[in-house]
Amino acid sequence: MWQVASLVVGHALLLASPVDVVARLGVLATTGEFWLTVAHTLARVAVGFGLGVVVGTAGAAVASTSRVVDALTAPLMSAIRSVPVVGIVVLLLLWADSARLAAVVSFLMVLPIVWTSVREGVRQRDRALLEVAEVFRVPLVRRLAAVDLPAVLPHLAAACSIGIGLAWKSGVAAEVIGMPDGSVGEQMQQARVLLSSADLLAWTVVVVVAARVSELAVRALLRRVGGARTPGSRPGDPGSPAPRTGGGP
Repeated sequence: MWQVASLVVGHALLLASPVDVVARLGVLATTGEFWLTVAHTLARVAVGFGLGVVVGTAGAAVASTSRVVDALTAPLMSAIRSVPVVGIVVLLLLWADSARLAAVVSFLMVLPIVWTSVREGVRQRDRALLEVAEVFRVPLVRRLAAVDLPAVLPHLAAACSIGIGLAWKSGVAAEVIGMPDGSVGEQMQQARVLLSSADLLAWTVVVVVAARVSELAVRALLRRVGGARTPGSRPGDPGSPAPRTGGGP
């Protein structure tokens, strides 16, 4: 479809063909500046995404146990989710350096998604298992591995799958507006100014591939975390110590 559209337009200045874009991407990939630019944007997006996951998970855990915190944070998360990326970027340009825009915007886009998903996962924990853990005084670390993590991890994985793509989209959009030096967004803006659709589409392909690779890496990490739980981590699992119910030695 892309090739057909390029033939219909009939002008590479307006819409470069896939062949032209791949050729241009091959030329860019041979330069050290290309990889340094991708690395800079990757680092900013990764910082924003990581902070969003950590803060969102911790905040959701606290909000799930405190009605006051939940009531105070829910409107804030709704507001962050509703504000357009452009509005956030323009506002942040008044407060922060353009080099930090991608990280801050990525953080703000990922935060409400993780917060909402993890809070729902915490609320859907198995109440029976929680009562058993409380009755037999299961240590907190073992309860987290046996009860909390299995309930929250699927919700966190879904939030991360959505959040990583959104972090790349919003982070690069912030770079296009702020134009920090050595960023993918700066290269895309320059391609637009120079009316080079081949360069613009080539950098777009880079963002799509980077987002997909990042998503696969995050999924692999979450699977590894989920598989790290031992069989004896649940109360009553084979190999786990039997709970003490009596007062004798």
